[in-house]
Parts: sequence; C-alpha cells; structure tokens
Amino acid sequence: MPTPPFITELRTLIGTRPLWLSCAVAVVLDDDGRLLLGRRTDTGAWALPGGIIDPAEEPADAAVRECFEETGVIAVPQSLTSVSVSPLTTYANGDQTRYLELTFRCKAVGGRARVNDSESLEVAWFPLDALPELDARGLTQLAQALEGGGEAAFTFSGLAEVLPPDAS
Repeated sequence: MPTPPFITELRTLIGTRPLWLSCAVAVVLDDDGRLLLGRRTDTGAWALPGGIIDPAEEPADAAVRECFEETGVIAVPQSLTSVSVSPLTTYANGDQTRYLELTFRCKAVGGRARVNDSESLEVAWFPLDALPELDARGLTQLAQALEGGGEAAFTFSGLAEVLPPDAS
C-alpha cells in the first residue's frame, strides 16, 4: 500500500524531519508451528508482516489488517508480546521516521499465503528451524513472541534515567 494519506498530509507540514509513528507487527504461526513471512519490495529482505497503525485504529486490528493486506492470511491476535522503539529510519526520499512497534503473536485462522499487495515480492510459511535471514529487529520480535509467557517484553532505562534528579 502506498504511503497513507494522513502521513502525506503531515509531510507537507514537516517536510522530511523525523516523524513519530506507531506500527503493529504480526508474528503469525499456523497449526504446524510455521512462521509467516513476506519478502519486502523496498529492501528485498524477508520480514514479519506489519505496518503503520491508522489514526484511531486499535493496534491489534492493525496487525490483523496489515497481515491480510500483505499476505492474504487471516490471523487472530493471541497476545501483545513486545513494545519497542525502532532506530531512526531515513528513506530514499529523505523522510525520517521512528516507530513505536507493538508486536502481537497471532494464530492463522484462514486465507491463503500469497502476495496480496505491492509491498511484497514473495510470501511463504517457514519452519522455525529453517528461517530465511531476518534482520536483528525481526529476530528480537520473533524471539519475544515465541518466548513470551503472556507478558509483553519492553525496555526500561531505569528510574535514574527517567526521573529528574530532585525526584523523591
């Protein structure tokens, strides 16, 4: 899917300066324990399905929508497994973005894995012991989703880093 209209509108106001956006990522497993991945058109890399959360959209709804839009697979979220912040991303046109990433472990319940939009070159199911190369962020999100005991993983810098020195 092309850039959402609300982002295009924001870019007319802020130019290429860093934009803070939220995204939902789906770690989708089927009944055989295989992982759903798509190979991205922009980078050629394999990645977990996911994308930008639309204004007023529930994050879990966004994970399901993005998964279907990109892969044709219908998934149901089972748990929120991690909340993280991406490194600053600079796109080819100079736009800069940082993402609040909400990752959901999901179960496939329907549809058929296929290239379903212009964002993917390929879509496939992979056994967990035979995955293609994934970037470090994708591997971390996957590990957190697989290891999660029902609690979301997150990073906390510590009270001394967050609160002012005079806080008591």
